[in-house]
Amino acid sequence: MKKTLLTILQYIFFFGLGAILIWWQYGKLTTIDKEQINIAFQQVKEKIWLIIPVIIIGFLSHYFRALRWKLLLEPVNLRPSTINVTFAVLIGYLVNLLVPRMGEVARCSVLAKYEDEPVDKIVGTMVAERSFDLVCLVLVTLLTYLLQMDIANAYVWSIVSKIHFNMLSLVLIAAGIIAVIWLVFFIYKRSKQSKLGNFIRGLGDGVISIFKMKKKGAFLLYTFLIWFCYLSLVVIGFKAIQATEHLGWLAGLAMLVFGSLGMIVTPGGIGAYPIAIQGALVSIYAVNKNFALAFGWVSWMAQTLIILLFGLLSLLFLPLYNNGQKKLDKA
Repeated sequence: MKKTLLTILQYIFFFGLGAILIWWQYGKLTTIDKEQINIAFQQVKEKIWLIIPVIIIGFLSHYFRALRWKLLLEPVNLRPSTINVTFAVLIGYLVNLLVPRMGEVARCSVLAKYEDEPVDKIVGTMVAERSFDLVCLVLVTLLTYLLQMDIANAYVWSIVSKIHFNMLSLVLIAAGIIAVIWLVFFIYKRSKQSKLGNFIRGLGDGVISIFKMKKKGAFLLYTFLIWFCYLSLVVIGFKAIQATEHLGWLAGLAMLVFGSLGMIVTPGGIGAYPIAIQGALVSIYAVNKNFALAFGWVSWMAQTLIILLFGLLSLLFLPLYNNGQKKLDKA
């Protein structure tokens, strides 16, 4: 009961935050602002054919993620089918849109159910993958800054100057992380043979699977392809609006970074993603604020459409595919 209530409160908080951001943003728009945004949307309609490469590349980004996840599963002796892993990844993203932070749990549960594999090891590999994604985001952020230091300095420092670091807060966060690690280790030492001990062991095996991979080159290749797909989606999106069609790959990198930060703030980036994109386009590339906001919303809607489309198709075809496989095995 408490867990359900906590999930509902979390759901209300994050979606409420997204709704507040949208309301705050819309409330600031003047009649001229709305007219310019409408012009931008009309330009997008004239290039609606761009949605075709966007959908294809969007799917490929998830497919490459599934292939990369499979490489992490091999060191812990898990070899699920590529189709099931792809379905699980897509369903995970769909769940994240509906229930904040639950997508990772959903994709692990789906894969464990249909492949009849232990969920603890699967969760461990998911943690390893997400940790590696965080490292990648940091590296992409540094690369973006170094490549565009001359035009990004002012904007970056304007953001940093607004952040007030509280040393006590940092110490408490660090102490909390250390305490959690110690608690997990203590529980494991006291109950190695229990179900909880086996779960912690499986989780640990999954996390260190990234160091045991035999195909590290393939892992890095899939990682590059995932991020290249993300970047390509942004650059293609630039072409849909006249105010952004002159922007290229470097600007795309910057939007990828700020958009990723927006995605973290609210479920699926609702409300926060367009604001983050608008701020970067206006401050770094001097794009008109209304066309920048329109681009942010168009980009967000395209990504959300991809997740809804393939996520719902995965929910439909996952049981059909596996039931068909069972019938073939019995035949």
